[in-house]
Amino acid sequence: MGANMGKNASLLDALPSGQGTLHVVMLGLDSAGKTTALYRLKFDQYLNTVPTIGFNCEKVKGTLGKAKGVNFLVWDVGGQEKLRPLWKSYTRCTDGIVFVLDSVDVERMEEAKMELIRTVKSPENSQVPILVLANKQDLPGAKEPKDLEKLLGLTELGNGGAPGGHLWHVQPACAITGDGLHEGLEVLYEMILKRRKLAKERKKKGR
Repeated sequence: MGANMGKNASLLDALPSGQGTLHVVMLGLDSAGKTTALYRLKFDQYLNTVPTIGFNCEKVKGTLGKAKGVNFLVWDVGGQEKLRPLWKSYTRCTDGIVFVLDSVDVERMEEAKMELIRTVKSPENSQVPILVLANKQDLPGAKEPKDLEKLLGLTELGNGGAPGGHLWHVQPACAITGDGLHEGLEVLYEMILKRRKLAKERKKKGR
């Protein structure tokens, strides 16, 4: 799988935006709402889901802004502790990472931060744009995006324009109703385009 995705990634770089399929990996702790978000994006309705053992994979179409009509192949990978070492097999050569967060689960926020930072700092994920989907915003006690940026240490990741810096965005969302999901996908798409543009500029400067 890794070899094919690697080929696709280099092929995608050569394609004008809006063509081809973008590979996106959806990660996060168990019970954060990843699978609910995936099927809400896919079918535009709420499906009752069970914990993911392994992964789910669906093609999703963007509906807003520049992302409208763009195909995303989304890999939703199980978030139980024993499955997390497998995450890096899925993030290799990916175009973007969606980290789904339970905005109410303050007790596990430090654990979520640890897993997010570990994923981001992994060499194969260097400069891959990160969309943090702040799920369960409809529930009382849900932390706001500004608070989550601090709690997750996102401001320490630097700016996407700098070498080694990451493009990131925190999107408030509710996977059950679908609020914020397509808006998040649109922002992720724009970050992917920006990353490619920056990579091209760096190549030119390097010549």
